[in-house]
Amino acid sequence: MRPYSYDMHEITHLALTPARIVTDATRQWLKHPANPISYTRVGRNLAASAEIFERLTRHYEKPVFGLDSAHVGGITVPVLEEVVWSGPFCKLLHFQRDAAAAPECAAVLGRQPKLLIVAPMSGHHATLLRGTVAAFLSDYDVYITDWTDARLVPKDQGAFGFDDYVDYLIAICRLLNGDGADGAPKVPLHTIGVCQPAVPLIVAVARMEAMGDPAVPASMTLMGGPIDTRRSPTAVNLLAQERGLPWFREHCIHTVPYSYPGFGRSVYPGFLQLAGFMAMNIDKHVTAHLDMFEHLVAGDGDSAEKHREFYDEYLAVMDLSAEFYLQTVDAVFVKHALPLGEMRHRGEKVDLRAIHRVALLAVEGERDDISGLGQTEAALDLCANVPSRLKDYYMQEKVGHYGVFNGSRFRREVVPRIRDFHAAVTA
Repeated sequence: MRPYSYDMHEITHLALTPARIVTDATRQWLKHPANPISYTRVGRNLAASAEIFERLTRHYEKPVFGLDSAHVGGITVPVLEEVVWSGPFCKLLHFQRDAAAAPECAAVLGRQPKLLIVAPMSGHHATLLRGTVAAFLSDYDVYITDWTDARLVPKDQGAFGFDDYVDYLIAICRLLNGDGADGAPKVPLHTIGVCQPAVPLIVAVARMEAMGDPAVPASMTLMGGPIDTRRSPTAVNLLAQERGLPWFREHCIHTVPYSYPGFGRSVYPGFLQLAGFMAMNIDKHVTAHLDMFEHLVAGDGDSAEKHREFYDEYLAVMDLSAEFYLQTVDAVFVKHALPLGEMRHRGEKVDLRAIHRVALLAVEGERDDISGLGQTEAALDLCANVPSRLKDYYMQEKVGHYGVFNGSRFRREVVPRIRDFHAAVTA
C-alpha cells in the first residue's frame, strides 16, 4: 500500500489554502511602509515567518525561460522563443536570434551551427537549463526539448515510454538536420544530453547510424548521464538495485486526480521526485531556508531574492508518464541494459558499435552525487567504432551534478571545452 496518494497530496494542498491566503495577507500587512511594526525586528520576524510558510505550502508553476537577448560579436541581438515542432509530450523550442533587428550580424548568425539541448525528463522543467541555453546563445542556433507535464496530457493521447522518447529525438534530428533551405549549405547540428537523456540520446544516434540515416548529428555531448551505473554507484543507483522494479511500481506510481487534464493517467508524480531530491541533501535545504529567514529579518533583500529565484525553479516540478519512468528504472538502473548490450528500441537491438560518424564528448563533475564518476565516460568505451579523433572526455573539478551544466565554472570552463570540441570535429 502506498502511504501517501496523489489525491491526498492534492487534498492537503487545498486544505492549507485558507491558511496560505491569510498568511500571505498578513505578510503584506506586516511589510507595508505605513505600518509602524514593519520597521521593528519583531515585525520583520513575523513577516519572514509568514513568507517561509507561504513558500513551503504553495504549488510552484512552470517558470519561463525569459531569455530576451544574446550578445553576438559584441552586438545585442533580440531573441524570440518559438515552438517549431511538437508532440503530445514535448515541444521543441527554438531561441531564434532576430537577424532582422541586427542586420550587421545576419551573416554570422547564418553560419553558426545548430545546437539541440535535450533537457531531462526527470521531474524538473526544461527551464532548469536556462543557464545552459544562455551560455550557448552567442555562438549557436539553440533548440531545446521542453517536455510536457504528464498530468496535463489527456489520457486519450496514449502512453509515452522509452521507445517514444527515442522516436521523438530521431524525429527532431531529422527536422533540424535536413537539407539546407534554398540550396544553402547545411550547418552542423550538435546535440547535448544533460543527465537522464544521455541514454535515450545515444540510443537514438545508434539507431540512426544502424539505419544509415543521413540526418545523424555531427556530435553528441553527454553530460553527467547514467550510461553505466555500475561505475561509482551513487545512492540513487544503489536504491534502484536494492529495491528492484516491483518496489518502484508499487510505491512510486500514482493516478492523476480529477482536477487535471490527464485525469486517470498513471504517473510518477513530481512531488515524489522532489522529495527524493530534497532528502539527498536535506541539511543543505534546511540551512538555505534558515539563511533566507535571517536575510529577510535583516533586510538583506538581494540575498533573499537569490534564494527565491533558485527555489522558484527547484520546487517547480512535473509528473512523468509511468511507462517512461518504469522502463528507464528497469533498463538503466536495474538491468544495465545499455552497457551489457541488451538495450532494445522497438524490438531492435541497440548496438553502440554502429556509431561511427558522430563525434562523442563525455563530461562529468568531480563531485556528482547523481551520476558518479565514470558512468558517462563509459560511453567512450562502448562506442568502439567512433574514431579516436572524434572522442574526448572532460572532468570538471569542484562541481556536483548541477554544476556540470550550470553556474560560473560551467560558463568559464565547460562551455569553452564543448565549443572547441565542436570546432575540432567539424573542421
